[in-house]
Amino acid sequence: MSDKYGIGKALAVLGVKAENSGTCTGNSWMDTSEGYLSSFSPADGDLIAKVQLTDKESYEKVILQGQKAFSEWRLLPAPQRGEIVRQVGNALREVKSELGKLVSYEMGKSYQEGLGEVQEMIDICDFAVGLSRQLYGLTMHSERPGHRMYEQWHPIGIVGIISAFNFPVAVWSWNSMIALVCGNVCVWKPSEKAPISAIACQHIIAKVLRENNLPEGISSLIVGDYKVGEYLSHDARIPLVSATGSTRMGKLVGQAVGARLGRSLLELGGNNAIIISENADLEIAIRGALFGAVGTAGQRCTSTRRLIVHKSVYEEVKSRLVSAYGKLVIGNPLDEKNHVGPLIDEQAVEMYLEAIKKVKAEGGKELVVGDVLSGEGYESGCYVKPCIIEAENHYEMVQHETFAPILYLMKYDDLKEAIKLQNAVPQGLSSAIMTLNMREAELFLSAAGSDCGIANVNIGTSGAEIGGAFGGEKETGGGRESGSDSWKAYMRRQTNTINYSNALPLAQGIKFDI
Repeated sequence: MSDKYGIGKALAVLGVKAENSGTCTGNSWMDTSEGYLSSFSPADGDLIAKVQLTDKESYEKVILQGQKAFSEWRLLPAPQRGEIVRQVGNALREVKSELGKLVSYEMGKSYQEGLGEVQEMIDICDFAVGLSRQLYGLTMHSERPGHRMYEQWHPIGIVGIISAFNFPVAVWSWNSMIALVCGNVCVWKPSEKAPISAIACQHIIAKVLRENNLPEGISSLIVGDYKVGEYLSHDARIPLVSATGSTRMGKLVGQAVGARLGRSLLELGGNNAIIISENADLEIAIRGALFGAVGTAGQRCTSTRRLIVHKSVYEEVKSRLVSAYGKLVIGNPLDEKNHVGPLIDEQAVEMYLEAIKKVKAEGGKELVVGDVLSGEGYESGCYVKPCIIEAENHYEMVQHETFAPILYLMKYDDLKEAIKLQNAVPQGLSSAIMTLNMREAELFLSAAGSDCGIANVNIGTSGAEIGGAFGGEKETGGGRESGSDSWKAYMRRQTNTINYSNALPLAQGIKFDI
């Protein structure tokens, strides 16, 4: 592996070796009998490191240790749990450059996006620290004299976290840092396409737990393919499974967890649109659409897939976008002069090519032609050209999410028509309108407007702040993570009634005298 970009040094700082255990109960790493998974960088095709897979026996040890840790961790006052999370945030600050570099190299996103992902982890730690002193319940007036009612929130136990390759570390932190301050313990199954970044994060949190003499099992790691994910989703000892990934995967997780009456928090596919009104600031609109479509090589669940443009500005938007695409620099994500990195693997490249083929067969017209890049700097075979295709919203491929930089362009006459087009897909994650007209903006945000979990005005679909609850509707799964009151998903609500009188009146005035 070439160390041109300091990857070897970053791995050393993060405690990653050539061969690593993929099973950890917090502080202790276990050997297993399942063999190794090799992680290759889509940037240059080189081997980063190997990870030993979790087997059923080691999984059982992780869960038993988690149950034991929960019995202690839940009794620690929430502000003290917040102090541990504060230390995790500080530990991340110390290795932000190295972890951001590893995320970029293993996943393929730009180095700036890698740094941004680690900053997002730091931000959620800060948020969770404040939250640890704000796990508020409610008080209510009782209808019975001499009675008091209130509700409080308790931790639920082990939280299973299944994360996707496109945000290999941030989504874990969204779930785990909040779950931890709520008094839960966590078991994390990262994507098998980006396990090395997870190994690095486990070293970081394990060090904090060890320095505070905390028990094993508070934050654990398991590595493997879908079979390991099935361990979590079918395990009745895990009351909540939070899963991020494709809609197909989420349906399987939801069915398995629902069959045992557990809870699932699902963050699934997106098919996000930006509406560009005739009243838009086109400078902002073009920039927002460009990053939304090509950022992370189109591999964000919030990536812009569809651009719905008013007929009066359609030709200008089309011309300016085509010109902007011609200026994109594609190459190694660790080279900061490049705008677009690779897709995650060759399978993703095949899906990209197949999607273009199918949408063209349906009548789509390529404005910027997609292709796979080859030659010097593109030896991994994972670099593709972002493309723009004029298409109709009802085309089968337009209705599906393709995790690649393919942007579908279409026009509209009336805003209500544009909103109808935007909503006419199975997914409902992120959406945006570009307009300086207040009436248009307010209609878009109203109950008659966007049906997505995220609706923006004059910013793109991609790039959410941690202060707001993140998630979507329809086939996006309906879950909410990160900010606002999403912490309630990780706790159980308990209603309490206290009788401090000398009588026992029944509710609703019921009489039961003997």
